[in-house]
Amino acid sequence: MQVTAITPFLVDPGAGKNWLFVKVDTDAGISGWGECYTQSDRDKSIVAHVEQLGRYLVGRDPFHIKHFTYMAYHDFAGKRGAMDVYSAISGLELALWDIVGKHLGQPVYNLLGGPCRDRIRVYANGWYGGAKTPDAYAAKAVETVVRGFTALKFDPFPGPWRTHISRQAEAQAVATVHAVREAVGPEIDLLIEVHRRLAPIHAVRVAREMERFGPFWYEEPVSARNVEMLAACRRDIALPIVTGEELYTKTEFRQVFEQQAADIINPDVCNCGGLLELKEIAAMAEPYGVVVSPHNYNSTTLALAATLQVSACIPNFLITEYFVNFDARAQDVA
Repeated sequence: MQVTAITPFLVDPGAGKNWLFVKVDTDAGISGWGECYTQSDRDKSIVAHVEQLGRYLVGRDPFHIKHFTYMAYHDFAGKRGAMDVYSAISGLELALWDIVGKHLGQPVYNLLGGPCRDRIRVYANGWYGGAKTPDAYAAKAVETVVRGFTALKFDPFPGPWRTHISRQAEAQAVATVHAVREAVGPEIDLLIEVHRRLAPIHAVRVAREMERFGPFWYEEPVSARNVEMLAACRRDIALPIVTGEELYTKTEFRQVFEQQAADIINPDVCNCGGLLELKEIAAMAEPYGVVVSPHNYNSTTLALAATLQVSACIPNFLITEYFVNFDARAQDVA
């Protein structure tokens, strides 16, 4: 069996960034589907990477997945990594696994070692769109809990995104978390998103104020591009620290583990290098006592399906992401 064609499909979900799906065809009549992580205004660059990588993939055996991803980094990328190239590699890697699973008649999690669980916990994201005040966040949180979600992730910080913020912005973020906790009660897990943007002085001070509301985690208080700074923040913050969505491949996660900079990592299957790379990153995390919560700022179709395959078979899985605001458009695509 050989790969015969690669076709990217850029889809407008109606709001926010576009989704990028990839179809890989073979001469055996089996086609595989994958999805690439995208970022607003950079999606066409990722499409170009998919198309150029296709020249390396056509004529190859779709079972040779590890060889393809290794070659893509060394030969195609010239050992120069970036989000665009890793997103393209990841989407194609997912499609190859889809082909292999279909050919063998097996779910991919069986091919990756078999399941460690039969249920996957998810947290809701994307539910708080348009909320500007603590009361608005609280009302939307209640609506989301009514839908059956027991964990809510949200960014309580007012815009614009800046490294240094005012005391008023800090106070508003704390008030928002307080309002949501009061609205949903103590049994719902609250996952606080910071989006990598704060300087340590703000990240630490706000975390200490939020501790009394019992957050499930504190995600990316500072950028993981300065692992020493992240590790220092973790030592000063009494909440579980998450990082990983801006890191790609095992190489970039290594320093996080070695410097004990996080309690939880959240690599994204659509940009970290694919299914096998995510599983290998999770395996690296195990001896450091770090758990894995896959990031999934992608569609709730192909990307979520791929995320669930890995989540099923890694022993140190914690929870994964579900964007509720993508549901309607995802149903149309599916």
